[in-house]
Amino acid sequence: MELFKSLIVILLSSVLVNNYVLSRFLGICPFLGVSKKLGQAVGMGVSVTAVMLLATVATWPIQYFVLEPCNLGYLQTILFILIIAALVQVLELLLKKFSPTLHKGLGVYLPLITTNCAVLGVAINNITDEYGFLESVISSLGCGLGFLLAMVLFSGVRSRIDESEVPKNFRGLAVTLIAASFISLAFMGFSGIVDTIFG
Repeated sequence: MELFKSLIVILLSSVLVNNYVLSRFLGICPFLGVSKKLGQAVGMGVSVTAVMLLATVATWPIQYFVLEPCNLGYLQTILFILIIAALVQVLELLLKKFSPTLHKGLGVYLPLITTNCAVLGVAINNITDEYGFLESVISSLGCGLGFLLAMVLFSGVRSRIDESEVPKNFRGLAVTLIAASFISLAFMGFSGIVDTIFG
């Protein structure tokens, strides 16, 4: 029961409190670049979630069964980047074969998952936080769902902005960044909710 409670806390805090986009400001490039249309935002969010999960499943054992026993911890970042790049290539091939529309819609942003600092950040933070394998997987799932949630919410906000009369000086990137900051402020309201519910 204690393990289940711990996993729920990790999941909720990853989605709401420690949202990688809105509180840690990692993964901003796809957040701003692919959030104009809901379909693309969902596709990118699901793709990033899948890569986060696969990256954690691949990097956690390598860290604890290869790098640490062999005193090769200094290779962590380079090796994790190579693993993430390989996973993104596999995901791109799968999307190209099974969902050409989504592959075309994501365009250049799909290969950019390789350089998405949120994916690397999750893999490294799971090691830094000394999570076990199951905790790391749950944390990655929560971070991916948090990324997806941020993308979907921001897609809705951007569609409303496109329909609104925006003053000339605020059009384009300026109003987009202002809207993103308001969503980030709204997510700060979740900071005490996990502690309040679970003590």
